[in-house]
Amino acid sequence: MGTNPGVKKPVKLRGLTGVIITVIIVGIIAMGSFTQVEFGHVGLYKTFGKLNSEVLSPGIHFKIPFIQSVIQVNTQVTKAETDTTASSKDLQPVSTHVAVNYSVNKVSAYNLMNNIGGAFDTIIINPAVQEIVKEVTARYQAEDLIAKRDVVAGEISELLTARLAKYDLIVNEINIVDFKFSDAFNQSIEAKQVAQQQALKASNDLKRVEIEAKQKIAQAQAEAESLKLKKQEVTPELIQLKQIEVQEKALEKWDGKLPSVTGGATPFIDIQSLTSK
Repeated sequence: MGTNPGVKKPVKLRGLTGVIITVIIVGIIAMGSFTQVEFGHVGLYKTFGKLNSEVLSPGIHFKIPFIQSVIQVNTQVTKAETDTTASSKDLQPVSTHVAVNYSVNKVSAYNLMNNIGGAFDTIIINPAVQEIVKEVTARYQAEDLIAKRDVVAGEISELLTARLAKYDLIVNEINIVDFKFSDAFNQSIEAKQVAQQQALKASNDLKRVEIEAKQKIAQAQAEAESLKLKKQEVTPELIQLKQIEVQEKALEKWDGKLPSVTGGATPFIDIQSLTSK
């Protein structure tokens, strides 16, 4: 009895297809058995919706296919920006834009994700920033918020650091990006600055006048002192010496002739004194 060759071919094809399917399934399972935690992150196993407390470092890790997944938590420095409206100590409305640089504590990532979840910036950080900014703003006059900006930022940072530490969040830096006040307050500040500048100019002008007056007084005193010294140097001997010098210069210019005059007395000249010299 002969065999039908047409029957064996489908059997072989079915066997080959089964092998291919098996290889594909094994490949899918193998690929699903590993996961990679990115640099700057940590990973947490999630098994049937439940988090495991084991924290995975960056790199490749094994997981049970179709049963486990790995969620990644960013531990790099991240920025959260918040707008807050508050009132200063002198009841001026103040709008503040604050930027907070924070990071997640790697060791405590499980506590954060298990208790708060991935939306911790909205649930924890923004409300905390708003509350603390309002608290600190109320301690200062509106003008001091501008003049003491660094001090205000320091107080906000200190309070926020303590608050977020409860949730395993680390505050790296806080910046007050902008203070906004009412138009009326801004105009009053501008007017005050103009008045201060005018007062400073007037003060400088007064100082300049005082300095110039002191300089003139000093100059006059110096001249008076100089004249006084000159008067002290004039003695009878000095006067006599000067008279002799004048007479000597006159003789040097005399031509030996007596002056002729019409009427009046003949001028007296001491010939003896002249010839004796």
